Amino acid sequence: MWVTDECKNSFMEMKWKKVHRYIVFKIDEKSKLVMVDKVGSASEGYSDLEASLPGDDCRYAVFDFDFVTVDNCHKSKIFFIAWFVMILPSYLYIIILFV
Repeated sequence: MWVTDECKNSFMEMKWKKVHRYIVFKIDEKSKLVMVDKVGSASEGYSDLEASLPGDDCRYAVFDFDFVTVDNCHKSKIFFIAWFVMILPSYLYIIILFV
């Protein structure tokens, strides 16, 4: 399995230039490539990321979370999210892993 250059470039733009809030990745089963599925602009938020995730397929995402500490310092952390849906007899489980 390989990662496309678009994935690498989009991540570096998010990390260093702050032009993206999140990036959603998908795995193409035929080519065995990790590809960019969606890129969120810097003005979008976590709810936009949630809305872009499918209800019936797996995705991986990175989200740039901005926050202010108790000392009034502006910080940013990038979270990796593994998104997958498990449908059991009468329940729908959506699990998000933060690493």
